[in-house]
Parts: sequence; structure tokens; C-alpha cells
Amino acid sequence: MAKNTICLWYDKDAEAAARFYAETFPDSSVSAVHRAPSDYPSGKAGDVLTVEFTVAGIPCLGLNGGPAFKPNEAFSFQIATDDQQETDRYWNAIVGNGGQESACGWCKDKWGVSWQITPRVLTEAMGAGGDEAKRAFDAMMDMKKIDVAAIEAARRG
Repeated sequence: MAKNTICLWYDKDAEAAARFYAETFPDSSVSAVHRAPSDYPSGKAGDVLTVEFTVAGIPCLGLNGGPAFKPNEAFSFQIATDDQQETDRYWNAIVGNGGQESACGWCKDKWGVSWQITPRVLTEAMGAGGDEAKRAFDAMMDMKKIDVAAIEAARRG
């Protein structure tokens, strides 16, 4: 296990979530599934307790901790994309698998984990500053999934 690992709390579906992420994002995998050695408050001996996995190169641990805590937007994975096709692929995988759209490139998967699907063109526009950043930002504010062509047009003015 890595020295620093993100721990994500799930009600009971840590393994399903980890396998979905591994199938959806490059440089992602499930490395271990650990079962509870005895009963615990939200499960029984033999239930999946933790899952070690990697999402886009980031080591994570999924904990089936029960319904006490829910994910929220205070934590999100940000996935940089190179074009509209890649943006669509990730967005559609998350939203189309029981997730939900939000604003400005944000969406949630069916387990409640938030994702920012962020085309590099938007990040570059924001980094340029000035009027270019303002135009790109204003365009983004009206979007759910980011429209790469619209951001490029806004950058140009």
C-alpha cells in the first residue's frame, strides 16, 4: 500500500465502484479486496470490508463503512481530457451508469463520488488570464458537460 492513500467511504459497494473506475479510466486497477474477519456495525464476517484500487494513477482505499457518511462535493476527482471525444467518454460513463449531471463539468457517479471532467483547453484558458479567461469562464458557467468547441470559441472572442 502507498504511504499516502485516499480513503473513500461507501455504504456497501466499494468493490463495484473500484471495478467501475478501473474499467473506465486509464492507469486504474483493483489491486486487493479484503474481507471482514468478524462482524462489524454495518456488516458481517466475510463481507468485503476494504478494496485497494488506483484511479488514474491515484492510490485509493474503498471502505464499506455503512450508511453513516455520504460523499459530497467537498471532495472530487478531476480528470483532465484532451478533446471532446475523451470528455464525452468519461462523462457518459459516469452519468450513464446511474450518475447525475451537475454544473461546470461536474458530475456524480452512482455512489455519490464527485468528478470534474475538465478539458485541458478550459484549464489553459483560465491560466491565460485576462479577457480570455473571463470569456472561457463565462461560457463554462452555462454548461453542464464542458463543450470544447464552445470554450475554444470563447477563448478567441
